[in-house]
Amino acid sequence: MKKYISSLLVLVSGFVFSQTILNASSPEEFRDMRAQSMRKVGDTVMSNKVKPLEYGFVDDKDILKSMFVWEVIDMNDKINQPFYYDNPDGLLSTPTRSLYQLLLDAALSGEIKEVYDDENLSIKLSPEGIQKRLEAIVIDDAAIDILNSGRQLTEQEKKEYTDHIKTTTDKVKVLKIMGMWFIDKRDGQMKYRPLALSAMGPDPSIQGKVGPDGMPLAGADELIDLFWIYYPSARDILANNYVYNKKNSAADLSFDDIINARRFSSIIYKSSSGLGDGVIKDYIPKNAEEQLEESDRIKEQILQMENDMWNY
Repeated sequence: MKKYISSLLVLVSGFVFSQTILNASSPEEFRDMRAQSMRKVGDTVMSNKVKPLEYGFVDDKDILKSMFVWEVIDMNDKINQPFYYDNPDGLLSTPTRSLYQLLLDAALSGEIKEVYDDENLSIKLSPEGIQKRLEAIVIDDAAIDILNSGRQLTEQEKKEYTDHIKTTTDKVKVLKIMGMWFIDKRDGQMKYRPLALSAMGPDPSIQGKVGPDGMPLAGADELIDLFWIYYPSARDILANNYVYNKKNSAADLSFDDIINARRFSSIIYKSSSGLGDGVIKDYIPKNAEEQLEESDRIKEQILQMENDMWNY
């Protein structure tokens, strides 16, 4: 009976302290409160922000064995589609943003400062540098001829002969994640720690351009790394933004929860156990099937790390 009452109290308190459209006097008030991460409890307004669970300190001597892996997350895969869903103006208790848009907004506003150019996190990117990666002005050959003649373009000609190409949320369907698998010898467990996230999209500087034959330039369909974000610096943002759940719109499962629990499918494209720089396509070139087999082999190797600890 006591267990039943305790469970009921937890359930009721969950409904009482949730900020929903049911308790709002207007949609505008609801959206304003939601944007500020606030909730109403009776006549009191309280903060709805949460602090992510801190990782425990791990010393070098505590790591028995480790491996760094870089993975590709294809948001076309059904299990990964919640990362892509973007509906900031809905009436859910928490706004659902795509993971890319969430990271981009935080990076451009300065909320996330640890933003880098490359997967080794060696060159920092400023908000202006990020913006340059996302948009480009493509000028038609006719406009170049006019400028070469010494005449400036009229406003009408600017509209007619220039295109503003921008990488928008709907074009970003591939993510990358870098992390470390390690065995903590203090408790004899295999653990995973995410270290960096990246978004991949088309290069706007190539989009819309054509060659002398009138055909799109080679590589126009290739994706580039738009930016890399050091994961620990983004945890506060990720822990306070929630993944869309089509089965239960009241379920609050944050991006931080999903990523740390590894509730996504991925393909390893690079590892610290690989040859050379560890990029699979470099030491297994021009064979997609064997590259996938190598990715699976590395996953098996990670699982074997823990098995080897208990079987010696």
